[in-house]
Order: sequence, then C-alpha cells, then structure tokens
Amino acid sequence: MNLSYFDPVTAVLLIPISSAALLAALPGYRLTARLNVVASLTTFLAALSLFVAERPSPGPYVLIDDLNIVFIVLNTFVGFTTSIFSASYIAHELETGRLTPTYLRFYHAMYQTMMFGMNLAFVSNNIGLMWVAVELATLTTVLMVGIYRTHAALEAAWKYFILGSVGIALALFGTILVYMAARPVMGEGQDGMVWTLLVERAANFDAALLNVAFVFLFLGYGTKVGLAPLHAWLPDAHAEGPTPISAVLSGLLLNVALYALLRFKILLAANPASIAPGPLMVTMGLVSLIFAAFMLYRRRDIKRLFAYSSIEHMGIIVFAFGMGGPLANFAGLLHMVMHSLTKSAIFYAVGHISQIKGTQRISRIRGLTVTHPALGWGLVAGVVAIAGLPPLGIFMSEFLVVSSTFARQPLLAIVLVFGLLLAFGALTLRLTSVAFGEPRGSAAPADASYIPMFAHLALVLGAGIYLPAPLVVWFQHVAQLLG
Repeated sequence: MNLSYFDPVTAVLLIPISSAALLAALPGYRLTARLNVVASLTTFLAALSLFVAERPSPGPYVLIDDLNIVFIVLNTFVGFTTSIFSASYIAHELETGRLTPTYLRFYHAMYQTMMFGMNLAFVSNNIGLMWVAVELATLTTVLMVGIYRTHAALEAAWKYFILGSVGIALALFGTILVYMAARPVMGEGQDGMVWTLLVERAANFDAALLNVAFVFLFLGYGTKVGLAPLHAWLPDAHAEGPTPISAVLSGLLLNVALYALLRFKILLAANPASIAPGPLMVTMGLVSLIFAAFMLYRRRDIKRLFAYSSIEHMGIIVFAFGMGGPLANFAGLLHMVMHSLTKSAIFYAVGHISQIKGTQRISRIRGLTVTHPALGWGLVAGVVAIAGLPPLGIFMSEFLVVSSTFARQPLLAIVLVFGLLLAFGALTLRLTSVAFGEPRGSAAPADASYIPMFAHLALVLGAGIYLPAPLVVWFQHVAQLLG
C-alpha cells in the first residue's frame, strides 16, 4: 500500500492514542490541557485531509468512504472545540475545589483515548473491530462521568456502565450472528467479518439469521444511541458528569452507535429475502421523539433537560434513516450534523452558566440575558436552533424530514409534527424562564471561552441560510449509499 494513501488515516488514529500515552505520563493540569487542545486540533486537521488525500483501497481492517468521512470530520471538529471549552471549564472546577488534581490525573489521557476509540469505530472495515472500538469509547466515558466521585456521579457512572454493557453484549451477539449467517458463503476466518466483503455477497446469506442479528444489533447499538425505552443511562450521565463529557456524549458518542447501525442497515438491505429494517427504525424513532417531548416538560435540571432533547433528536434522525430514500437520508445526515453542532454549543453555554450560578436547577437560574448577555443570548440562540426555528440548520433538516414523510406516509408525518411541536413548546417554556425575567443567582463575571459556542452556532446559522454545492453533492451521494 502506498504510504501517501494511508497517512491521514494513520494520523487520525495515531495522534489521539499516542497523545493519550503522553498525557498519562505528564503531571500538571495546565500543561496537559494545552496539549489536549493541540492533539485535538492536529487530529481534526488530519481528518480534513481525508477530503483531498487519495483514499486507500478497503483492507481487512480499514475502510475510508464518503459515509465515514462525514462522521470522522464531525467527530474530530467537535472533539477539538470541546477540548477548548474543557480547558476553561475544568480549570474553574479545580479553583472551586469541586475537582482535585488527583481526580484529574488521567482526565486528558482518557479524553484522547475516547477520541481514538470513536475514530477507530468509524474507520473500521471489520465489524468485530468496530464493536471493540465502540466498547473502548464507552468505557472511557464511563470513567469520565464518575470523575466528581460524588454519590450521584458514581451512581450515574454505574448505571451507564451496566446498561451500556447490556447494550454492547446484545450488539456482540448480533455481530456473532452476522458472522454465522455469512460463514456458509464466506467460509471460516476473517473474511466473514470484513464489511465490504459482507455487503458484496450479502444476497446469499441466511436471511433468517440476518433478521435475528439485526434485532440484536438494533437493541444493542440502540441503547448507545439513547433510543427510548433503552435510554435510562443517558439523562443521569449528562447531569452528573462534567459538562464537556455531556457535550461529547450528545454531540459525538451517540453518533458512533448510529454509524454502526447504518452500516448494518446497508448490509441487511443487500439481502432481498431479509426483513426491511425501516419499520423498526421508524417505530423506535417516533417512540423516542414523543416520549422525550413529553419528558421535557417535567425536567427541573437544565442538563437533564437537554439530555432528553438529545433523545428527541436521535429519534428524529433514526426515523429519517428508517424512512430511507434519497431525501430522507439526506435530511437524516444533515440533522445529525446540525444536532451535534447545536447541542454541544448548548452544553458549552450551560456548563459555564451552572458554574456561575452554582446550580443546575432551572428554578434557580433567571435573567441570564441581563446578568451574562454573551452566555444568555448564546443559550437563546442554541435553544432557538435546537427547537427548529428558521433560518437555522435544524429547521432545514426537520423541514426535509417532514416534507419527505408527508409525500410518502402522511399519517406518520402527523405524528412526527405533533412530537416536534410538543418538544418546541417545552423548550420555549424553559428558555423564557431561564433567559429572561428578574435575575436570580450569582451575577459574578464569567471566565469562559466563548469561541467554541459561537463557532458552532455560526456554522448552524450558515447551514440554514446556504449549503455549499460540494457539500450538498457529497450528502446526496452518501444518501444514495444508505439506500
């Protein structure tokens, strides 16, 4: 293999894992925070080079195609901006004594290990290796969720670990069943785990085994996606872990499991005798949307509120991919990107707000636009975007999902719109109380890094106004790949 082919892929994997080893050996928070930002930036630049570098031909372990490049670039960009936010956020936690240097000893090493795990899952051409990578990313985030060592944080970490382990065990069983379905055709050995080879010959696989495998895979990876009723770990992990990890969970880790599901959806679609995965995805997507929309009205913790918003939006994305077809797949891809950018921006704002106010209770946070205009209006812009108002990017993606559904399944579109309006009402209700009115809580100045939040919001606004033609063509091609 020509080395020039492989350089960007090597960099996307080697930079985070070598940085993790270096960061684990270095003492001192400030130095490791800076190195964490530098490592995340170089990984993002390496990911960008995948757009222009000549791609390697698919091997037994590595695959680079139009689908995973979208995920890799999004993953490394949000990982980079979150590392900037994390530097100021965690420094404040150290100053106030909520975290100690001992607890933070391996924080940045775990952050880079998590990035390595997610990137490895995206580039894997081996379904077993992809499973291992997802598990690695999960385990590192479990450790980071419990970093405060409080009773609530440890309980949330254990809940995440136990439910995540159940999910990953189901996904492993599904992966084994795929191998069993492929073995009579592919023979024993590694070829039965290589995704590109599996797709080429999937039409000859045992359809009954593939059907059972997809059910297990959907339940397993669906737990990681946060679909209801498999979502129980997600609100606690968001609320009790450090806010940079909340941003990573909502903006990145949910997408890793979604990517795995899409790969297996393509595999199942290549076998004409197997069940269509669409109806199951549509059903679970709508259930998640409606459930989360109702639950938004009952949240009293601001981070839990946006955790349920993540469940809602992952439901919309899974629904769109379940509907399938060029327009719905395009809308699903666009919505995934817009959600990752918007939700992480919201958590950047919420993290600093909760530090200033000393609480995550919504009832104790009032008048943010008066006391802290940059954070307050940043939160307003984020919530307006995530609620789906024009001219922001999520409005465009939701409009495409709704319009494509109306054209094919009008009754489903009515349920979809009902869920969207329900969630919009809940978010608007909470936003007005937090952002406006008589100020409540501390008015201390914010020692915050605003660049990540406003950079994300600017991209979401830009996407709502104008999508560059090359990006549209790229997404259209990926939408066709998804079937």
